[in-house]
Amino acid sequence: MLTLWGKRQSFCDGISRRNFLKIGAFGAGLSLAQMLRLRAAAGTSTSNKAAIMVYLPGGPPHLDMYDLKPDAPKEFRGEFKPIATNVPGVQICELFPQQARMWDKLAVLRSVVAVEEHSDSLVMTGYSESTNRTAHHPSFGAVVSRLRQGSANDVPSYVSLRGMTPYGTDAGYLGVAHRPFTPDGPGFENLRLASGINASRMAERKSLLAHFDDVRRDIDASGAMTGIDSFTSRAFDMIASGAVRKALDLSKEEPRSRDRYRGIEQFLMARRLVEAGVGCVTLSIHGWDWHSSNFKAMRRQLPDVDRGIANLIQDLHDRGLDKDVVTVMWGEFGRTPKINNSDGGRDHWAPVMSALVAGGGLKMGQAIGATSARAEYPKDRPVTVSQVLATLYHALGIDPAQTFPNGNGRPMYILDDREPIAELM
Repeated sequence: MLTLWGKRQSFCDGISRRNFLKIGAFGAGLSLAQMLRLRAAAGTSTSNKAAIMVYLPGGPPHLDMYDLKPDAPKEFRGEFKPIATNVPGVQICELFPQQARMWDKLAVLRSVVAVEEHSDSLVMTGYSESTNRTAHHPSFGAVVSRLRQGSANDVPSYVSLRGMTPYGTDAGYLGVAHRPFTPDGPGFENLRLASGINASRMAERKSLLAHFDDVRRDIDASGAMTGIDSFTSRAFDMIASGAVRKALDLSKEEPRSRDRYRGIEQFLMARRLVEAGVGCVTLSIHGWDWHSSNFKAMRRQLPDVDRGIANLIQDLHDRGLDKDVVTVMWGEFGRTPKINNSDGGRDHWAPVMSALVAGGGLKMGQAIGATSARAEYPKDRPVTVSQVLATLYHALGIDPAQTFPNGNGRPMYILDDREPIAELM
């Protein structure tokens, strides 16, 4: 197992979210073969649809992105102007021109109610970080992993491009077999055949493991172990086939396409991974906890978001994947409608935030829900984070009302609010 420590992100709550990245293992000392073994023991489903979850950690400002209020007082409306999209009646930030031109392929929820807490867990599991410390609800990607058919030996069901954070990407009571595969950095080399090893020698190693299994079988007094461990073979297959390695190797992408994603390569990697058969990919872009200099930061960050989303969604449409891949982009809460006195910043705001949704066979070209005149509270159609996740599950053909046994064997719902958002159906 190789562990790589990523860039430290400190938010205003004083908690350092320093991501760690693992290759060749999936946490708790599990090898790929062990993870696959545990996953199969839990059972799978047959859906081959996929999800891409784009997380904006720190809390993006809804008033400066998808819910502008040009008629509000200056201390609320901020510096940006709204522009029209290609859907009549829907306006978004002037720094989102590419999304505006393709709004018929996108939808925004403007009335999502959050919690007052920096919580990776909220948008990934439907439960706040403080709640989930003891309940251990699984992340969205872990549920997809649990239910994935898994017939392909060489592609993991759940990949996190943002590392493994304690309460966001984890598998909770579904078990460590459903933690995400987290490839990055030098550990990428673990996905290639070792130096001097070719396909023939790889087959010899698999045969050697079979002999080891024979020895273990002879030693095993309980008689529980029978035959060759097919999941060890799957671990070999993942390396030998190179499907994941090829998806992560952006040099395989044509130069023109790489240029479009320059500086936002995670979006391109996510697209390539779902094309390769991964069931859920999570990624994040920048940090958004701007209690000061909010507008300066947004002028720098929003164009990257615009380019990333527009390229990703257009590529999925061009490849005929728009019905099969659902995408969501959001943070853990909104920002205060009133600009503070600290150099033009916005603070935490839990009463309402926005979330962008695309694809998955959902109904696009909409702005669902509305906020008050100063974007302080939902004016109509408030929805919970749990309902948004229920909608994403529905898009993947997963019943959001199903249960799984927790560590004590008690059946647990994966969500509390299990009703999908009807306007998107």
